[in-house]
Amino acid sequence: MSGPAVLDTQVDKKGFVYATGAAFLGASEIVGGFAVSFWRILSRVLTFRFDGGQLLMNLYKMGVKSLPIVAVTALFTGAIMVIQAAPIIQRYQAFGLIGWGAGFGTLREIGPLLTALMISGRVGANNAAELGTMAVTEQIDAMRTMAIDPVNYLVAPRFIAVVITLFCSTLFADFLALFGAAYSCGPLLGVEPRLFYNGLTAGLLHFGDVAHGLVKSVAFGTMIGLSSCYFGLSVTGGAPGVGRAVNATVVVSAASIFVLDYFISFLAGG
Repeated sequence: MSGPAVLDTQVDKKGFVYATGAAFLGASEIVGGFAVSFWRILSRVLTFRFDGGQLLMNLYKMGVKSLPIVAVTALFTGAIMVIQAAPIIQRYQAFGLIGWGAGFGTLREIGPLLTALMISGRVGANNAAELGTMAVTEQIDAMRTMAIDPVNYLVAPRFIAVVITLFCSTLFADFLALFGAAYSCGPLLGVEPRLFYNGLTAGLLHFGDVAHGLVKSVAFGTMIGLSSCYFGLSVTGGAPGVGRAVNATVVVSAASIFVLDYFISFLAGG
């Protein structure tokens, strides 16, 4: 092999090593930042050192204003569950199990997962954009100058609001998804809603199935709130930096939701 070719190979190897090291350091910085941010937020939450007015305002912005999109998503999710189950139900004539099948999949998996993705796209991105804009316009520095703790006033209330919003939205979405599934069984399978609800309450579903989904919603809400607050506060570089923070929030939140979903399902045995 000639000299220039060997040199190019060495440069490529060095570039790969540098890129790998930079990616590792970047990921480590994010993980460490998440840990520090979570500890700071948790210390305020456990000692009730957060602004109640900001909490109520964010609950309205994040929770109440998210109800329409959550409702539409949940209703169509229930109908989709029935559409997907229809061929198997018709093949084996197991119409009495349609309620259990739709309920099991919705309560444990589909309800919390799709609701978290919708809240991540709407609430997480908006939260990161708001905090990022305040960071680049030096509003957060001004708050520190006036002896106002940004974590107490801005971050902790938003974090709590995201977790509460996702928990309540998951309950709301579960109810509407089952409602949508029950009343789509008639046109699709010729199954009355009464038979659907009989299968839903026949004893095959337990409170643990509901709790499983709610535990996931709390974990998902924690990650969405944490990532949106961390990336929002760490914005640099003006308006492009805000855009990068919003993008990072959506990507990290979505990836974390699926990773947490896997581990919670694995540890809970399904």
